[in-house]
Amino acid sequence: MKKIVILGAGTAGTMMANKLRKALDIEEWSITIIDQFKTHYYQPGFLFIPFGIYQKQDVIKPKADFIPAGVEMVFETIDIVDADKNQVKLENGKVFNYDLLLIATGVQTRPEETPGLKDKLWYNKIFDFYTLEGALALQKFFKTWQGGKLVMAIAEMPFKCPVAPIEFVCLAEAFFTEHGMRDKVDISFVTPLPGAFTKPIATKMLSELLIEKNVKIIPDFYIERVDNDAQKLISYDEKEVDFDALVIVPVNMGADFLSKSGLAGDLNLVPVDKQTLQMENHKNIFVLGDASNIPASKAGSVAHFASEILMENIMEFIEGRELKAKFDGHANCYIETGYGKGALIDFNYTTEPLPGTFPLPGIGPFGLLKNTKINHYGKIMFRWIYWHILLKGKELPMKADMSLAGKKVQSY
Repeated sequence: MKKIVILGAGTAGTMMANKLRKALDIEEWSITIIDQFKTHYYQPGFLFIPFGIYQKQDVIKPKADFIPAGVEMVFETIDIVDADKNQVKLENGKVFNYDLLLIATGVQTRPEETPGLKDKLWYNKIFDFYTLEGALALQKFFKTWQGGKLVMAIAEMPFKCPVAPIEFVCLAEAFFTEHGMRDKVDISFVTPLPGAFTKPIATKMLSELLIEKNVKIIPDFYIERVDNDAQKLISYDEKEVDFDALVIVPVNMGADFLSKSGLAGDLNLVPVDKQTLQMENHKNIFVLGDASNIPASKAGSVAHFASEILMENIMEFIEGRELKAKFDGHANCYIETGYGKGALIDFNYTTEPLPGTFPLPGIGPFGLLKNTKINHYGKIMFRWIYWHILLKGKELPMKADMSLAGKKVQSY
C-alpha cells in the first residue's frame, strides 16, 4: 500500500485530507495526518473577540471532528523530515514513511523575534489578536481602558490575513464611538508598506477609508525594537511612535522543523513552484497554505483556491503525468469596516484588486472595493461556510482561477 502523509491539520491540511480520501482508493492509498495540537481554531474569528462580537466558544472545535473516516490522525510533535529517505520522524521516536508528503503546517506568530516586544508590557499594554490568548487578553483590557494612543502595528511582511490589521482599526474606531469615547482614543496604523495595502488601487480606497475614520497612517515604518519603559515603537532608522496601548502583528514564521530538515528558506517558509505548489528538489513533496513561500496572501481563501489546483497536480503526479494545473495566486478577502459594513477584494499574482461586482458580472451581489452592508454579511456568513463546507473539502461555486468578469480597470 502506498502512503500519503499530511503535516498539519489546520485549514489547508484538513481540506486536503478530505479531498484526498474521497479521490483515492482506500485499499491502495493510506493517508496519515500529523499535528501536535487537538484544537482547531477559526482564526478569522480572533479579530472579533477583542470587541466582544465573538467569544472563545465561537472559534474552537476539535480537529478530529473534521478528519474523515479512513484517515489516520496522529497527535504528536514532528521532529524532522528526512526527504532523502521519504520519512517523517516524530519527537517520540516514531517514524512514518511516505510516497507523497504534503506540508500544511502554516505559520505561527513569533513575538520574541522583535526585541522588547514580549517583555513586561506583553498582555498588559501590548497585545496581538493573532492568537486566542492575545485576543482574549485584549478583550479584557478594552473593558476598562480609559483611552489614549492606540497603535496598530505590523512587525514584518508577510503575515497571515494581510487585511486583518485594517479591519482591526476600523472595528476599534466603531467600538470606541459606540462606547462614547472616540474622542479619547487616538488611533494610528503603523505599517512597513508605503500605504494601507500592497496594491495601488486597493491602497487608495483603504487609505481614504481610514482617513475618513480619523485613523492616522504611518507608512514605511520598519520596527527594530519596542521600548517598554518609554512605551515607544522604534524603527531601524530611529523614528519613534508613542503608544498607550499597542496591538501588533508579530513576525510570522513557519515551523522550526522545516528549517531543521533543510526544507525551508527565509522565515522557515518552504520554496515551491508558485504555480504547481511542488518542491523543485523533492518532487514528491507539495506545500499548501501559509507554509510555502509563494507570493500570494497568507489567507484561507488562497489555501482553498490552491487546493483545487493541488488536487489536480497530485493526481497527475500519482499517475506519472506532467503537472498541468497552474495556480494563479487567487485571493478573495472580505474586509470588515465597522458599523455593519464591509469591503471585498479579489486578486491574484498579476492582477491587483479592482472595482466591480462579485461573483456575477453586473449582478454581484457583492461589490468589489465598495463599503457595503452585503459585504459585511458575506464576512459573517463565512464562519458557517468554513466549518460546514470549506474544511470538509466540499465544492464551492467559485472557480480556483480568478476571473476578470465583472471587474473594471480604474486609473489612479
